[in-house]
Amino acid sequence: MTKQPGRVPAAESDQPAVDAATPGGRPVSAPGAAVLALLALGWLAAMLWSTRQAITSAAAGITAISLSAFALPGVISAALVAGAATALAFGNLLSRRYGDGATLRFVGAIGAGMLVGLAAALAINLTYFDTSTTNVIAGTTAAAAIIGGAIAGARTAPAVGAVVTAALGALVFVVAFSRARDPLFDLFGAGDTQQSLVDAAKWVSRTESLIAGLLAGLLAFGYLTWARRRALRRDPLTPALRWPAYLLAGAGPGLLLLLAEVIIRIGGRSLLDLASALSEADAVAQTSLGTSRVDNGIWMVFVGALTALIAFGRTLGPSHTDDDPALADGAGATQPAVANETNAGTDADDEADTTAHDDVDPARADPAR
Repeated sequence: MTKQPGRVPAAESDQPAVDAATPGGRPVSAPGAAVLALLALGWLAAMLWSTRQAITSAAAGITAISLSAFALPGVISAALVAGAATALAFGNLLSRRYGDGATLRFVGAIGAGMLVGLAAALAINLTYFDTSTTNVIAGTTAAAAIIGGAIAGARTAPAVGAVVTAALGALVFVVAFSRARDPLFDLFGAGDTQQSLVDAAKWVSRTESLIAGLLAGLLAFGYLTWARRRALRRDPLTPALRWPAYLLAGAGPGLLLLLAEVIIRIGGRSLLDLASALSEADAVAQTSLGTSRVDNGIWMVFVGALTALIAFGRTLGPSHTDDDPALADGAGATQPAVANETNAGTDADDEADTTAHDDVDPARADPAR
């Protein structure tokens, strides 16, 4: 390939490379991160309080172990989202004050997650009963908050903000959906037999996952659209996020649930084993709940990603090609005009040449005469 004159090749340019997703090489901040952090921390506090109320209301220690195992997934999911939201808000503050270094942003995000995790672990140790399960819950919650903070250290802050928004909305919906479980059980044919109850529970779980995935995809798309409009108001040259960002934002809540399940099975393994060892029914219940949580996460990944991608696709306009009739007509109308101008110019030149030949004296034109 030949170099065009007057242009500097990209490899030889003195200017730093500009990130395609950011204006001027600066990452776009996540709007409303402080509000998201407050909401996520409030949700974590509500989960910790409800878990404490359930454990302290237990009459026996065995019941407390079972209730702790049942409440652990909600606490871990809330800690994961709270750590990510707080780290996102802290990263915006660091960007405004010290610039947009990727290393500084990542370290600050992990530090914010550690603060949330330590605060949650301290609250658990101070308010819960001093049992063998308390330290397990506290340690697993702190680990989830730190991992959530590390996730928020990604460079594409608006996509992380969309994931946090959609995940928080999905968690609130799951808790609110519990009030509709009993009518849905009757709707899906739950009867007196064990098989009918299992089938009804499966359909209720799928309905919950489907609606939660739709909600998560719409929330993710709405947040990214809002972030895009705010960025354009500040800098009209801000490039738009491409479809992978919307795909990841829609699938993010489901991925967070699957990540929370991994944290539960690693950090809370001892608590789950204690609850499963209580009785055969508890073992079956823990296995069934674990399988249901994994299925819900997978459903939310695909439904949320598909919803966000379809919503993004509806905002795209039609692409123009060379076969477009409008463009073809425009080109056809332009060509005759150019041809007429060319013919007119040629006729004018011929007329000028003829006139010049008429004005010249034949005696002067021919030296032999």
